[in-house]
Amino acid sequence: MRERPKIKDIAVKAGVSVATVSRALADSSLVTAETRQRIRELARELNYRPNVSARNLRTRKSMAVLLVVRDVGNPFYLDVLKGVEATAREAGYSVLMGNTENEPARETEYFHMLRDGHADGMILMTGKLPPDGGTRAGGWSRLPVVVALEMIKGSRLPHVQIDNVGAARAAVEHLISLGHRRIAHISGPIPEPMSLDRREGYRLAMRAADLDIPAGYEVRGNFLLESGQEACRRLIALPEPPTALFVANDEMAYGAVHELRRSGCDVPRDVSIVGFDDLYLSKAFYPPLTTVSQPRAEIGRKAMELLLKILSGGRTDADDAIVLPTALNIRSSTAPPR
Repeated sequence: MRERPKIKDIAVKAGVSVATVSRALADSSLVTAETRQRIRELARELNYRPNVSARNLRTRKSMAVLLVVRDVGNPFYLDVLKGVEATAREAGYSVLMGNTENEPARETEYFHMLRDGHADGMILMTGKLPPDGGTRAGGWSRLPVVVALEMIKGSRLPHVQIDNVGAARAAVEHLISLGHRRIAHISGPIPEPMSLDRREGYRLAMRAADLDIPAGYEVRGNFLLESGQEACRRLIALPEPPTALFVANDEMAYGAVHELRRSGCDVPRDVSIVGFDDLYLSKAFYPPLTTVSQPRAEIGRKAMELLLKILSGGRTDADDAIVLPTALNIRSSTAPPR
């Protein structure tokens, strides 16, 4: 049987020391980017696989990171996971996915896993820190955590995000450009920052167009399909129902479309709908959903790159968040009002 390739085999072929190879495979900033890339290519060529047990005992690292999300059943997170995993795998890390389902006890449990060494770092996508430990010396904010997509204001943690205010405003401006004047908003959970920012974008667009927001036109959801359905039911029961809806995520938008059909309304002939996320189902949905597209895989890649920087001893500036671009994909769920 052919002997398993070792780090020294890569070192000989690359003409560098074993220590340099070890640092390069750990994505250390002590090795130049060019050398790191060359060593990774040689490792793939030789089919090198690290001895995880030996390395973990030696380095006291788990070589695993946590990706913690609200709901593992939401397809939005799958592309984020792909981006995280691709970058993590190149650096020799595995990815564990944590599912909180918005339960505080489960959120705290994952932070304890990180603190106790079951993972070396965390990418957090829940939009909040557990209530206990966040402000104590050695608390949550001092752990190797990168926040992806959902801001945690005042946390001093590095963030990878989008411009939720600007993206939401562009979505509502699209509806206004079609001639809609009675535009309602189904938000995410308030007072979470992402929900507040998307609602603020809605309000800014309405204000700039000198359009009123009647009482009852802002309804809170929780990002789940059923809440979009319930919110839409309340909106179409108003004395003067809206002709268009801006919905804070695609899943709630699906629920809103379902409720409109159930009540005999046509989309977009009677009511236009814009979502947010551009889930892969949104193209195949009927009608295909106009929605804000986020660079999900790139969010994952950038978040993991930031986390690797922290884990290799690099410094990050919490005030200098990475903001990635969005795009409004216009499809068949929006049209001029009748």
